Amino acid sequence: MTSRERILKTLRHEEPDHVPYDLSSTPVTGIHVVAYRRLRKALNLPERNPVIWHQMQQLAWVDDDMHEAMQTDAKGLRPKASSSWTFQTTQDIDYIYYTDEWGITRRRQTDGGYYFDLCVSPLDSAHTPTDIEKYPFPDSTDEGRFVGLRDLAEQAQIDGRAFVLGGVCAGMLEMGQWLRGFDNFFCDLVDNRPLAEALCDKIIELKMRYWSRVLPLVGDLVDVIQEGDDYGAQNRLQISPKLWQEIFKPRLVQLISHIKKLAPHTFLFFHSCGSIYDIIPDLIEAGVDVLNPVQVAATNMDSKQLKKEFGHELSFWGGGVDTQFVLPLGSPQQVREEVKKRIDDFAPGGGFVFNTVHNIQADVPVENILAMRDALREFG
Repeated sequence: MTSRERILKTLRHEEPDHVPYDLSSTPVTGIHVVAYRRLRKALNLPERNPVIWHQMQQLAWVDDDMHEAMQTDAKGLRPKASSSWTFQTTQDIDYIYYTDEWGITRRRQTDGGYYFDLCVSPLDSAHTPTDIEKYPFPDSTDEGRFVGLRDLAEQAQIDGRAFVLGGVCAGMLEMGQWLRGFDNFFCDLVDNRPLAEALCDKIIELKMRYWSRVLPLVGDLVDVIQEGDDYGAQNRLQISPKLWQEIFKPRLVQLISHIKKLAPHTFLFFHSCGSIYDIIPDLIEAGVDVLNPVQVAATNMDSKQLKKEFGHELSFWGGGVDTQFVLPLGSPQQVREEVKKRIDDFAPGGGFVFNTVHNIQADVPVENILAMRDALREFG
């Protein structure tokens, strides 16, 4: 069974020969560049300067020799930035800065900083839907986004791995928080809904235009389509279920319906961190096939219960080991026990692709990454 066959089989809710594994097919299933360097050294792979493919999170591009060493089953890609934008940094004593193609500025500490954090929101002074209409959003169909995309998708097929294609930007809530600022956008959702909804509509418009352009180009090679939005906090949703159902759900239904009309053969992978139990039935109703990251340490996100309630309709991509406590802070034996438990809970009957709960972070000991890999091979 090839890796691609293995993933497609499990996403059809059939048990494959063993549990498939993903490392870095998406920007939410990857590995921080610091951890990646350590892992290459531990696996006796040639030393090299990793390519960072996601600046904000500082994720390393996983090289082919690492895919082989870790026995992964998927590859993936997200579109490049518009050809009118180039990555440039500035620096002062404390921080390194860059402004992305959306006009959002982020900064990373010069001394020991691991990530680029939000520091300037370009729409923080917007007041009306007209302000949204006037803003110079990037072109989601710029031809520069698609350069080399088909070649990489074809290479994944040659390698026998499933291919995952990512979207042009984060979801409505995240983009609203970044473009308006967190405080502003949360207030907009209650006190200035015309502005909030205008921004959500714009994000959906740009996403739909992107998928309408990219899927005719490479859709025949795509197995899984990745979208997402971070709706959950540690113990509840960031906003009320009622507000989510009023503002975000209908637009999400519109987006997923559009994607599935263009690529009905694909599985829709949706990322949302945190405690999102209350809206999982809504996500299924909206057309989500695959849930990620399955944050098992969050409230009401128990792996066994999720599988029991939703496993006949939903596949789980992630949740294989907790990345808040167990993977960075536990012993290799605790990692091994955690991996076994999550496989026991999620894998029966198919519908489970193993990945950590979100990306492997910079502080994870390499011994724990290897313990995770070995436990997956043994129990999966």
